[in-house]
Amino acid sequence: MAQSNSLLTASLANKSVVDRVVDQITAAIISGELKPGDKIPTEVELCESFQVGRNSVREAIKVLASFGVVYIKRSEGTYVSEKFNHRMLEPMLYGLILQKDSATEIMELRQVFDTGIIQVVAEKVTPAALKQIKAAFTVLEKEILRSDASPQQTLDADIMFHNAVIEAANNVLIANIAGYIDRITIPSRVRTMDKILTNGKQADFIELHKRIVDVIENGRTDHIAQTVKDHYQFWKVENIPEQQLET
Repeated sequence: MAQSNSLLTASLANKSVVDRVVDQITAAIISGELKPGDKIPTEVELCESFQVGRNSVREAIKVLASFGVVYIKRSEGTYVSEKFNHRMLEPMLYGLILQKDSATEIMELRQVFDTGIIQVVAEKVTPAALKQIKAAFTVLEKEILRSDASPQQTLDADIMFHNAVIEAANNVLIANIAGYIDRITIPSRVRTMDKILTNGKQADFIELHKRIVDVIENGRTDHIAQTVKDHYQFWKVENIPEQQLET
């Protein structure tokens, strides 16, 4: 078995058992003590190491398996997953959804993430990827300028544009996490799109997206932070309570 300072031999006797077992095994994977493809200790060994009951260990393994962190081979044991599984990000999504009064936090999260994505894309965009971004921008511009433009259809075009930017980063982890952040922002973005169309702010909306294209095309990394901040002006006014805007 592992050494005395191993994350897999730490007593959890005084902690909330199932969650702590999950956390401890996850920590062992993150630290590299357990690597993708490794077989984890048996239930009996984990019970002895953590000083907890077998049912708690069994439930913790079920939780990890349900999120794709580990997988179970009958009669062989439990192994650390070797491939990314979208279920691995579900706990983060649930945590964001269940966070009370989280409009500001979610917006800040996405703003920080978008800033980083555009930074990556501006530094490594290929001609083919830039062409896709421009094509998506053209579709978005046409959609929002339609006389019968709807909030949902315009948002769909907006999502397509931002997905083209994300794909230009050519980074699977960025794409996966961005997808989850995108999902929790859709309801508020529909409301924002409705406000833009109702108030006749289409030209401003188009200009903000054109600035993103310009930053990426010309590698203007020093303009990214302000461009993203300005890009969020409509969403912020529509979705953050007035008392928070005044502070």
